[in-house]
Amino acid sequence: MKSKDIKNHQGSGGGKRSGSCGIKALALIMLSGMMLAGCGNKMKDGYYTAEMKEFSHGWKEYVCIQVKDDTIVSAEFNAKDASGFIKAWDNEYMRNMGTECGSYPNQYTREYVGQLIEGQKDIQVDTITGATHSGDNFRKLVPAAIEQAKKGDSTTVQVE
Repeated sequence: MKSKDIKNHQGSGGGKRSGSCGIKALALIMLSGMMLAGCGNKMKDGYYTAEMKEFSHGWKEYVCIQVKDDTIVSAEFNAKDASGFIKAWDNEYMRNMGTECGSYPNQYTREYVGQLIEGQKDIQVDTITGATHSGDNFRKLVPAAIEQAKKGDSTTVQVE
């Protein structure tokens, strides 16, 4: 268009623009931005793992969550030794700890996971006698796994 044509193409407003159009457009842009920002808080479908950075007493605790439709549908909380052997499978450890503490890994890990599934992103789990250290680690690991789920990043995150 030539400049003469542009002048004639201004429409019926006599060259003046209504202020409400600009306000409506700005409101629409802001609303779209808020909706997109809210999407960043949702967890994406998939499996997400967080593990402690260091071994403690020969074990490295980890949590793995499965997310579907922004809901944690399953989870595993356990520990592994340097060879990858799972703590809950160690029958001798289970017998010793069960006798001394009244609890053992296969029991308390399921209890912590049950509380997570029930409370979802609220990780205010009750500490289980004999599993205080594991409970503390669980409270550190779960938010890290949830943060990975929000990003959609399935790489294992290390937690201090």
